[in-house]
Amino acid sequence: MLVARRLAGAENPSRQTVSYFGTTTLGPIGPISITDFRRLVRYLAGWLLPRFLPPLSAAQTAMKAPIDSRQLQSFAILARTGSFTLTARELFLTQSAISHSMKALENDVGCRLFDRVGKKVLLTQAGEQLLKHAEIVLREMQSARDGLEQLGKWGRGRLRIGATASICAALLPGVIRQFKHGFPQSAIQIEPGDSPDLIVAMEHQRIDLAIAVQVSPDDRLERLPLFTDELIFVASPEHPWAQAGVVSRKEIPTQNVILYRKTSHTFRLIDDYFRKDEIALNTIMELGSMEAIKELVKLNMGISIVAPWLVERELREGTVVALPLGRRKLKREWTIVHWRGRRLSLAEETFIGTCKTAAQQLFRESPILSEGNPIPTAEMPVRRSI
Repeated sequence: MLVARRLAGAENPSRQTVSYFGTTTLGPIGPISITDFRRLVRYLAGWLLPRFLPPLSAAQTAMKAPIDSRQLQSFAILARTGSFTLTARELFLTQSAISHSMKALENDVGCRLFDRVGKKVLLTQAGEQLLKHAEIVLREMQSARDGLEQLGKWGRGRLRIGATASICAALLPGVIRQFKHGFPQSAIQIEPGDSPDLIVAMEHQRIDLAIAVQVSPDDRLERLPLFTDELIFVASPEHPWAQAGVVSRKEIPTQNVILYRKTSHTFRLIDDYFRKDEIALNTIMELGSMEAIKELVKLNMGISIVAPWLVERELREGTVVALPLGRRKLKREWTIVHWRGRRLSLAEETFIGTCKTAAQQLFRESPILSEGNPIPTAEMPVRRSI
């Protein structure tokens, strides 16, 4: 109460006083101004809070704000020049501003960093230790700035792509070669995997674009159509179907079928296709390599179901024969997938456009895959399904 009376300078204890909420009677204290009232509140808070609040733990005490990077820069330059005047001139600041900044830095770290000998400034032992860390921090900050500036330059940046193994082998080599002409300094990262795995990789932010097949509907994803293909039987020229030119529906359950792994979308598509016809495939082998599947088919170890563009070379060389699945066609939709609402970079937009162009050329220029190709369909009498 005595403190309040000194702050107010009041003689009459019954007068009304001014508070934040208007005028009020403080009894024996007397009238005080708003400024004095605020001083009283600050004084009482500083006296009462340490007595009623629990003390801070060691961990809480140790959690201090990071050192100001501008103070670190001024400190490093002052350590190099040894002069407040030269430091201020280099930073286009006043000498007083540098002095106040260094005093604030010393208060923050809790020790003296400089010894002032005349007009010269020398580092203390604590200052020498801080300088070692400051130089590393400032160097890393400059490196981060330089890296960000490089990203904004033409042809630079990062391209993280996920694609199935077949796309990696058949489509991406030509796409990457074309892309590199326009973006020679761009870093390209390719992650192969099955379509479900590629979506998981996007969720974990390991890739930014995915080239996948039969992607399930997802409101989070934007799907850009790339191309559509059709699945067919392929068999060795020594296989009875190839020699007869006929696919017998009754014989399908008795054939040894070699398919891509069961966890893939393509396997499920094939399985659903034949289930609708009440045909059970005799899958004797599941492989994760399309090249291995083709080699086994060449050796007449079984038949397989693939897209024509995956066996284009083998069809041209005559080491495998294409046969239709049946009157119903089994088609797949290939798409380029990215997060909906995410803004694509110039490199990503260019890559998508290059992929679409390459896919069109793949089917247009190839005599095996273009329209009027010799790959049989269900309506052709030579290699037909009965």
